[in-house]
Amino acid sequence: MPDSLINKSALLDSVQKEYLSPTLDLLAWQKKYQNYKKKENPYQLGRSIPKGNVWLLGFIFIMLVVFAILRNAFSKQLSAIVQSFFSNRILNNINKEDNLFSSWPFLLLFIQFGFILGMFFFLVAQYYDMYQAKDGFKFFFSISIIIIIFYALKLIILRFLGFLFNVQRPVNEYISILYLSYFNASLLFIPLVVAFALSPLKYGVIYIAIAVLLLGIIFAFQLLRAGITILSNNKFSRMHLFLYFCALEICPILILIKTIGL
Repeated sequence: MPDSLINKSALLDSVQKEYLSPTLDLLAWQKKYQNYKKKENPYQLGRSIPKGNVWLLGFIFIMLVVFAILRNAFSKQLSAIVQSFFSNRILNNINKEDNLFSSWPFLLLFIQFGFILGMFFFLVAQYYDMYQAKDGFKFFFSISIIIIIFYALKLIILRFLGFLFNVQRPVNEYISILYLSYFNASLLFIPLVVAFALSPLKYGVIYIAIAVLLLGIIFAFQLLRAGITILSNNKFSRMHLFLYFCALEICPILILIKTIGL
């Protein structure tokens, strides 16, 4: 549009009305135009990287030190434990040595089994972002102590039942199989727990699947071996065996899982 056709007075009035403040209300003028241009921060705003629990590294270190002590100080007993899981001949030799199950290697392995299993449950709770995992070391330590007490009571109840029904020999053989199952499971879980603790959480489902598979194989092998080793030499009612496995094998695992909140 040529300048001659523009109403300069009207244009000037609109400019004055828009940009001048005849009432000297500078605060209202500032609020009107404060959002037209925002100053950009010259610095990059980052976000904090989530970090894992530092005490996990301490637990892994202590766990490996305990295993190194067992490996060097009790190498003969540790080798017998591993071999007896696959050899019935070595298992029978261990059953003849009753004091072996009360020795230091078995006590340390039993404590190690409880804490490794407790660490695995803590990592599972952390993977599923459960509120119990927020407590950190407190939850890990408490669940480990619960596991140790739980399985210790199970072994005490088994020995009491063996004394009550006068079947000490098959019960002792079965307890030996339980010991060896627990100890070998703890040895297999050491690299699994270390990898689970040091890996990103997105890989947790892989380690959980591997753990379930290992526990399933060990549990099935334990039942099969107990059936072949014990039931072949002793006659028990199938109903009584079924009630036993429901009460002292399956039920404790379900109670433990319910206690953790999975």
